[in-house]
Amino acid sequence: MPRHLLYLIVFLEGFCSLGAEVIALRRLVPHVGSSIVVTAPTIGLFLLALALGYASGARVSERFTAVVARNFLVSALLVGLGLARVTVDGLFAHLQPAGVAYLLFVGGVLCPVAWLLGQTVPVLTNLMKHMRTGEASGYALYWSTLGSFLGSVSLALLVMQWLGVSAAVLVCALLLAVGSLLLGSAGWRPRGAALGAALLAGGINLFPPNRVEDTAYADYAVAPVTLPEHTNPRAFWVNNSLASLLDDSEPPRYARYVQHLRRILLDDLALRGKTVLVLGAGGFTLSHREPSNRYTYVDIDPKIREIAETRFLKAPIRGEFIVDDARRYVRATATRYDAVVVDVFSSHTSIPGHLVTREFWQDARRALAPEGVLLANLILDGKLETPYARNLLATIESVFGRCGVDVLHRGQPLSNVIVSCQAGGQPSRDTPYSDERNGADVDLARSR
Repeated sequence: MPRHLLYLIVFLEGFCSLGAEVIALRRLVPHVGSSIVVTAPTIGLFLLALALGYASGARVSERFTAVVARNFLVSALLVGLGLARVTVDGLFAHLQPAGVAYLLFVGGVLCPVAWLLGQTVPVLTNLMKHMRTGEASGYALYWSTLGSFLGSVSLALLVMQWLGVSAAVLVCALLLAVGSLLLGSAGWRPRGAALGAALLAGGINLFPPNRVEDTAYADYAVAPVTLPEHTNPRAFWVNNSLASLLDDSEPPRYARYVQHLRRILLDDLALRGKTVLVLGAGGFTLSHREPSNRYTYVDIDPKIREIAETRFLKAPIRGEFIVDDARRYVRATATRYDAVVVDVFSSHTSIPGHLVTREFWQDARRALAPEGVLLANLILDGKLETPYARNLLATIESVFGRCGVDVLHRGQPLSNVIVSCQAGGQPSRDTPYSDERNGADVDLARSR
């Protein structure tokens, strides 16, 4: 085998193997979120399968190019079909609990791809007979790792950003099919098999059965829903979760939590001519037909505005839109807002981990004017009894002091919980009342 062809094959292996891992992590976000308890096992299982692939490839003693050509062809099918959105969504829709679907996805799609492609370098180094063993393995690993670097960076920062996740899946599947062709024999069967894999990958990724727009950060869909006493209601779905509602009534009706937030801002606080920062764009309905205040939306996905305007709002958004990470923005901004609304989710119940910490709430507080108010929309259990609910609320109050907590759906397992905090609030050490030391009357007098 010519040296340049061998290096090209190991480059494609590195590019597509790490590319498949990046795509798999992105595909998991709408279903299980992006927390470390998801990403760490996924990366670990991928590396374990890769290590087993190295060991398996070391045992191959004949038909070197044929083995790698077969592995590339099977990997092209696994990537093109197994990482397609319709496949992943169907898997999580029909297998419950979600942990079972996760294990089947990682064990049945991602790990086999890593195992098959992991065999490439140890198998093909057998063909480098004109080089020393160390030289052969060193150059092979160099080109493979270079491919991994370029695959992860280009797919995540270029292809997914501009063309979407499905395009990234198709790129990997096509490159693997090309690699299989370059290694295969000249017969019509291997060529037909590679062409068939490419066509299947193209069909399922370019022409999905449902109209969902996937970007580097989220899956978006707008669909009609049936709601009593609403006129033509439609829902804005982000990562398979209901992010916002809007109908054609006069005045329009919104999701219950949005109506609650609007009532606090416009009626309870009577904000007029004020500045409102919204972290997490959702469907941009907080400012819909609301000319009283100046709104600034911050969201990490640059595509969400166009999707919301063309398919959901069917009109330009009201306010300014800034593409940035919520925590980075509140840490860096010099603007002090009269109200900050935190509405950030990567899936239905999953808030990104760096947006729940004490440090984030401190940064959010610094973005408030001295008399400002923070409103946070959280998805918690209706009774606020889980460790997550208790600790998250305690974290917020450790920064702001006592905050108001409104549970909107008390009879449901999960509910929108609106937390209201004042910028001037201060954490305090509470003293419980007891029969022995009851200072309630004194405290009441001091509070008047």
